[in-house]
Amino acid sequence: MKSKIAYPAVFEKEGNGWFVNFPDIQPCYTEGKTLEEAAIMAKDVLESRIEVALERGETLPKPSDVETLSGGRVMLIVGDIENMKSQTRYVKKTLSIPYWLNAAAEQHHINFSGVLQEALKEHLADY
Repeated sequence: MKSKIAYPAVFEKEGNGWFVNFPDIQPCYTEGKTLEEAAIMAKDVLESRIEVALERGETLPKPSDVETLSGGRVMLIVGDIENMKSQTRYVKKTLSIPYWLNAAAEQHHINFSGVLQEALKEHLADY
């Protein structure tokens, strides 16, 4: 399998933003406030969808020829499969939090890993 694969995405202006759809991979769509944001989001959603397909053992469809697609702006979006594999490898961490905080979080069915990941991303954005 190639380490990178490009799929055409159709970008359509909708209201104050852009809607993006990948005709070859369904469901696979996203949106952004600007064309640039939509393109960045398109790469993320494409790589996520490819990752799910590979985990399920699905065969990736052959990308359509951009010349055959119509509607909106058609752009090729590149999914980096090798980069996805290294980015999604998880590492187990042990941590300690106060008992009361653990009890409150469990009472509200908080996803500890998800909250920690979001907090770390937000914290690292300052660096």
